[in-house]
Amino acid sequence: MKKLLFTPLLKKLILPVLIFGMFSTNAQQKVGGLALYTVRDNMGEDAKATLKAVADAGYKNIEAAGYKDGKFYNMAPMEFSELLKEVGLKPISTHQGGVTLENADTMIADVKAAGFKYFVIPVPPMGLKGDYKQLASALNTLGEKCHKAGLKLLYHNHAFEFERGYDGIITYDYLLENTNPKFVNFQMDLYWVTKADKDPIAYFNKYPGRFKMWHVKDMDDKGRFAPVGNGQIDFSNILAKKKLSGMKYYMVEQDRTFDMTPLEAIKISHEGIIQIGFK
Repeated sequence: MKKLLFTPLLKKLILPVLIFGMFSTNAQQKVGGLALYTVRDNMGEDAKATLKAVADAGYKNIEAAGYKDGKFYNMAPMEFSELLKEVGLKPISTHQGGVTLENADTMIADVKAAGFKYFVIPVPPMGLKGDYKQLASALNTLGEKCHKAGLKLLYHNHAFEFERGYDGIITYDYLLENTNPKFVNFQMDLYWVTKADKDPIAYFNKYPGRFKMWHVKDMDDKGRFAPVGNGQIDFSNILAKKKLSGMKYYMVEQDRTFDMTPLEAIKISHEGIIQIGFK
């Protein structure tokens, strides 16, 4: 049997193919972020095992939603940061629903210590739902505090911000027009925008660059949460406007998973984001 000789030219042709075959699958899988609110019950039971499952599902970034009494999921900020490093996940954003003007400095320091980049306000804090003027003012103040600490503040929407108040004002529009883009930007939840019967792309066109992060979750034919790619939201067209929107990161989220477990749902969603073209 003749020995196969690898000429310099043959090596140039074959080696890249071999290397690509060895590493491309893992490289393709490690994309996107997951909002840990999706797996909140699992995080409460076993945070380390859950985070490992998130990483194994192919996600590379996470958004926390478990801060209380100075800890993230019952771990000190640095302890949580080290655990994320251990399982191969990056802390990008965290929902800080309990923020007030009084506790903001302490909370910002904890968020910074855990290694997050974005401080996200998930609902109107301090009982400011419906008071859009005070909410805008509070966001500007909190955003400036975050900016001084090297963090970026985002406001996350649900559907109610798109309802017209008694004076005809739409809270979401008011916030976009009355917050300082230097200090305050937005995490657009694509499901809730769709639920409110609004067009995300219309907002991108009207307020370009303000939507630094997206929550990516689908809607089934009953209007319920669904794994990404298993619903009716046209993510491909929305994704084509990524640059216009200002999106830097996105987080897959599914508030409820109905006929499957959250850990099953996040795998389906990860396959979905890859098929749609998210990077």
